[in-house]
Amino acid sequence: MSAPALRVLIGKPGLDGHDRGALVLTRALREAGFEVTYTGIRQTPESIARQAKESSAEIVGLSILSGAHLELVARVIEALDARGLESVPVMVGGIIPAEDQPALLEMGVVSIFGPGSRITDIAALLRQTIEAQRQSEAKRTRR
Repeated sequence: MSAPALRVLIGKPGLDGHDRGALVLTRALREAGFEVTYTGIRQTPESIARQAKESSAEIVGLSILSGAHLELVARVIEALDARGLESVPVMVGGIIPAEDQPALLEMGVVSIFGPGSRITDIAALLRQTIEAQRQSEAKRTRR
């Protein structure tokens, strides 16, 4: 019996309308066997969290090119927490200045991908993160 598909949500919070990278990543991840939900552009943090819950996402990837990453990521994490999804890892991709990356990691972001990141590296890290999360949850439920 094969393991269930790895469920990923790719979200575009805020007013950023540039979604080419998110669309390319969505397609590549689907081709790699992931089950991917793409939110579309100009989503609120609350709608991203709602869609994450509805799709049973095991990881949330946020694509942000607008420069509002610190505020938007914090709001998405708060919205996920409010829906009982505090254990769902969050990754961020886009134009993220080096000086802002520590703050995102401190918020709980597990990885940050900038321009030029290889899709194979992103897919590998997503797979590794989700599988580790599944193992952790399996241990908790056995107790």
